[in-house]
Amino acid sequence: MNISPGKLWGLRRLADAAGHWKMVAIDQRTPLFEPIAAKRGTKEPPVEDVTAVKRLLVRHLAPQASAILTDPIYGYLSTIDEIPASKGLVLSYEHSVTENTPQGRKSVHIPNWSVAKTRRIGGDAVKVLVWYRPDAPREVCAHQEAFVQAAGEACREHDIVMLLEVLIYPLPGENAASLEPRRTQLVLDSIRPFCDPKFGVDIFKLEPPGPVHNVPDPDGKDAAALQASYDKMAAMLPRPWVMLSAGAEADDFERSLNYAYRAGAAGYLAGRAIWSQAFRHFPDYAAMERSLASDSVAVLDRLNELTDRKGSSWHAHASFAGKMPAPAGQQQLFPKDYPSFEAA
Repeated sequence: MNISPGKLWGLRRLADAAGHWKMVAIDQRTPLFEPIAAKRGTKEPPVEDVTAVKRLLVRHLAPQASAILTDPIYGYLSTIDEIPASKGLVLSYEHSVTENTPQGRKSVHIPNWSVAKTRRIGGDAVKVLVWYRPDAPREVCAHQEAFVQAAGEACREHDIVMLLEVLIYPLPGENAASLEPRRTQLVLDSIRPFCDPKFGVDIFKLEPPGPVHNVPDPDGKDAAALQASYDKMAAMLPRPWVMLSAGAEADDFERSLNYAYRAGAAGYLAGRAIWSQAFRHFPDYAAMERSLASDSVAVLDRLNELTDRKGSSWHAHASFAGKMPAPAGQQQLFPKDYPSFEAA
């Protein structure tokens, strides 16, 4: 596996000086749409509310983040002037609406959006979320794999980082609670297909291979078994990875990060664990802003301090360790055939 110059630059842009990814997600659509519409008493959420919420999130959280993940429909134009130029920029690729068949979910990209457009507007990375159940019918799995592979090929073509988020979900006839006893194995099995180099993943964004809520104390007596699941997941991965919050509260996410960092994670890409407390004040924007400035920033500061102490740098991953490009002048960086840098 190789890393091209464009991808290398993107990986660096997303990280802080120590190589940690401290990324804040504001690309949520459905998790914002439903509560906003409910509070406003409307069938659809007013667009001005969606964009105003995203703008407030960026204003208060971007200064402490290494990168911001936003969406091209509601988030980009409403927040880009609030994102410091020194921060990395990730744009979501997947549509928030999936094709829900009797066999499972099929993903599509955002209509009239593409990897090329992400690159054109200055994105450093493309985030691709795929809902995946390894035990779904083969036709559904094949569709999801083709969706990811097409995005990966486009990211190669445009020399931009591909960040893959893999999430399990209830199949028709199941409920979310029924997945919990099988969560660890489902998470591991959902990731496995995408470890194949053909998918072109540069960063994995992963959910906990264990409890999302009521996470055991990482220093307690029940920690060893859960740590083994994180270690097993990390051992599968051909590229560096970050932890997602999966809708967890801040304390639970912080405990999950401890397990992830012991397993070699290079940071986090989280949203609601950081800002959900403030969002509960909606539509009182003044109260929401006060909570962002105090509660949410405090959560972000705690996560960053933990990441500084325990996280791995992304280039310490086995794919990159000891194989970073030599400084300019010691090698020909851009010969006519524009080669990739050796990475693994």
